[in-house]
Amino acid sequence: MSAKVDTSLPLEYQTEQDRMNILGFWVFLGAEIVLFATLFGVYGVLYERFAGGPTHKDIFVIKDVMIQTVLLLTSSFTMGIAIFEMRRHNLKGLITWLVITLALGAGFLFMEINEFIHYAHEGATMQTSAFLSSLFVLLGTHGAHVTLGIGWATMVIIQLLKRGLTPTTARKTFIIGLYWHFLDVVWIFIFTFVYLKGLVA
Repeated sequence: MSAKVDTSLPLEYQTEQDRMNILGFWVFLGAEIVLFATLFGVYGVLYERFAGGPTHKDIFVIKDVMIQTVLLLTSSFTMGIAIFEMRRHNLKGLITWLVITLALGAGFLFMEINEFIHYAHEGATMQTSAFLSSLFVLLGTHGAHVTLGIGWATMVIIQLLKRGLTPTTARKTFIIGLYWHFLDVVWIFIFTFVYLKGLVA
């Protein structure tokens, strides 16, 4: 028996199964919020435990952080355009903006990897101090999520190319959009709570 389709709703919400999947993903994001809140809490306790090693001002390069921020926040904007194109049933536009989003995400990861290399050259590693351990875990966890998002979105693009725009592929696209926006929100907190606070402390 085929699932009942409500064509009055956006494509990704037209079947009950897709609506339940989206609700389930919101619950998953709630768990992710708890994860990152814990990491922020640990960093907040340890951010002045330098153990004689480099401090925030010794290693943070605001220009590079600003570039990372622009790349990731722009990718959130392009992801929004991708979802807009999906709502217009424009498959070509959807895929184009998803590819642009992933390119921006890849640029962000490239900058973050260079940031970690810079830290290592400054003698800042996870073993150096509690501050650096908590910093690397927080930034690394976010970076790993971005990497996962790029791989996930790539698979969604492949499905869109093979199957076209259906309620199922629309739901998958919408969910990766939610995930991507979530990562951008987390980065705003990292930018504010880690970098800005570290540079003005």
